[in-house]
Amino acid sequence: MSIYEEIGGKDAVNAAVDIFYVKVLADPLLEPFFSDVEMGGQSRKQKAFFTMLFKGQTDGADEYMRKSHKDMVISDEAFGAVAGHLNATLEELNVPVHLVEQIMGAAASLQGAVQNR
Repeated sequence: MSIYEEIGGKDAVNAAVDIFYVKVLADPLLEPFFSDVEMGGQSRKQKAFFTMLFKGQTDGADEYMRKSHKDMVISDEAFGAVAGHLNATLEELNVPVHLVEQIMGAAASLQGAVQNR
């Protein structure tokens, strides 16, 4: 069974992304990254990306993340803040620890791509 199925599918992904962006946009360190972003579209893209990853469809994830963040300078602190908000969101939604660990491991594996390193 995929992470997507284990966490509850589409409804769980949608809830996670909605809660995640509330946290991210309330963070003074991260809010400037989104000041000119149309958040409805951003949310749809994030939901599609999480759905793909949680289903185990990871081919092209690095390339997608590099392309999506190519014009940004993202510090380790900012990346860590985003990861922290993701972790807090998963915990808030009572995602089982073993799944949180898998998801956070996947997020950590994308750090180089997000930061274009």
